[in-house]
Amino acid sequence: MAKMVLEEMKNKIMCSDSVQGMKKLPDESLDLAILSPPYDQMRDYEGNPDFDLHETGKQLYRILKEGSICAMVIQDQTKNFAKSLTSFRTVVDWCDSFGFRLFECCIYKKNGTPGAWWAKRFRVDHEYIFLFLKGDRPAYFNKEPLKINAKYAGLVSNGYGCRRTDGSTARSSVKKIDNKKCRGTIWNYTNDILSENLNKKLKKQHPATMPDRLPFDIIQCFSREGNIVIDPFIGSGSTAISALELNRNFIGFEISEKYVKIAKTIIKTWERNKYENDMFA
Repeated sequence: MAKMVLEEMKNKIMCSDSVQGMKKLPDESLDLAILSPPYDQMRDYEGNPDFDLHETGKQLYRILKEGSICAMVIQDQTKNFAKSLTSFRTVVDWCDSFGFRLFECCIYKKNGTPGAWWAKRFRVDHEYIFLFLKGDRPAYFNKEPLKINAKYAGLVSNGYGCRRTDGSTARSSVKKIDNKKCRGTIWNYTNDILSENLNKKLKKQHPATMPDRLPFDIIQCFSREGNIVIDPFIGSGSTAISALELNRNFIGFEISEKYVKIAKTIIKTWERNKYENDMFA
């Protein structure tokens, strides 16, 4: 019965409350989770959905396999010149309550807008990407596709010695700089390259879209082909498109009928483009 439910939901977007939808999924059945919840009422969403981040984390921990990553993209609202701390409270809650461990905190760098407070605060150019881990270590991790071009590729560097724990410095080394380097924990998404052949105008009908490259990179790094990725707030379908592009499967929940229709239309556009590209390749 559990496998049947999983197969019925695979590669579909269900119009449902995310927690109620996830309760139908079997324990330890999914390989990766990506979500950007409608936090802190920072956007006007269709139907003004109520959701419970605590219960969301509880269900995600239950349905993810050992070694899975749960990537949450989130920021905080500013009220009365101070941050809400929803992001950090959620991290502590999910780790203390369910057993998640924080594998890493990455920064999604974007070009923020000044907003109404532009003269009284800094422009916000980032969101957090909290990478939660279930278990001792990731079941799969490959950062090679995420590497970026090295500015001084091919040159020889004298390097520098690392500081030891006792404060002393190790001997410097000489080596040739590789063409590619680890991107680190700052992930720059100013261009949305996967959406060039999709319906951008339709996607913008959703009030808070994420760049397609963001879930694409997470899926590449933390899952294998054939794995199942879940997005409990799938919105305009960025996670679904990335999963399909990378030969993974997806399961999505979205409480708004309007956004479900948008996501399904975008997926059909991607499927049509892929068919045409394959046919004329």
